[in-house]
Amino acid sequence: MPITWPDEADEIITGDLTAALAYVTPAGGAVVTAVAPIGLRDRDAGTVSFTTSLGLGRKLERIARNPRVALAYHAREHGFTARPGYVLVQGDAKPAREPDRHYIEGTLKPQATRFMGPPKEGRLFWDRWLREYYQDRIPVAVPVARMTFWPDARCAGPPDVHGAPAAGDPPSQDEPAKGAGPRLDSERAAARLRALDHCLLAYVGGDGYPDVVPVEVAGAGPEGIRLAAERRLAPGSRRAGLLAHSYRPKLIGLAARQHTGWLTIDEQGALYAPHTDAGFRAPANKTLLLLGNGFLAKRGLRRARRASAGAAERA
Repeated sequence: MPITWPDEADEIITGDLTAALAYVTPAGGAVVTAVAPIGLRDRDAGTVSFTTSLGLGRKLERIARNPRVALAYHAREHGFTARPGYVLVQGDAKPAREPDRHYIEGTLKPQATRFMGPPKEGRLFWDRWLREYYQDRIPVAVPVARMTFWPDARCAGPPDVHGAPAAGDPPSQDEPAKGAGPRLDSERAAARLRALDHCLLAYVGGDGYPDVVPVEVAGAGPEGIRLAAERRLAPGSRRAGLLAHSYRPKLIGLAARQHTGWLTIDEQGALYAPHTDAGFRAPANKTLLLLGNGFLAKRGLRRARRASAGAAERA
């Protein structure tokens, strides 16, 4: 039977402009990135959805390899509800195989217009430039296995759990072959994280689904980044992802920093050793943003097609 969820959680799901998506890496860690779910959900079927570009092949490959994902609805800015709370959805993602024009025109376009405003159109330039960005997007449905709702945005206090019972703590993982310590300047990374509005930590829980927890940067030193959380974090050591981001209305002027690294939880608290980083800052101008989005979508789709052709030849 589909999982049902309360009206309070549904108001957040349908009103948030952005959410954090976490998926599992081949090494058993978690990557967390920002997506724009634009209120996509089917409450009767018990699913929530987001969309992604076919040009983002690495994300789709990892989800195809391990479909267990999590969506964290954690931010109220520039959406359609001011209700406090935090909604964590966990389930097995089901990406569409190909773009569906009826879905794009009948479902995705109206929802995107509601959150982002009317799309740029024009046969002489914009329709061609943004073809891959708008038309080569596929929906990713997530049948809800578990939905956890905290009335408090920092996840303080006991949650309301719907669906599968809360998972137990995961075991500690073996340290990476290259070592568990920081591979980046932790103090510099911490300063960049602090400069953004939201910070989220993701790791794989005891049942194999990613868990996403709101955190704050409490300090940094040569040993790593100290994190603070209202929620209890699973003790032990494991691979984990970190995301910090900020955004403006219609996702114009958004900025993000992402890390993968090693998380240690002990009696001294949470210590994160960053291993990799990535980041971007989009221009606070819609025309410039769409020019960039169109370029990245075209480049990503070309790369994905070349990779697919190469895999077919090797097979």
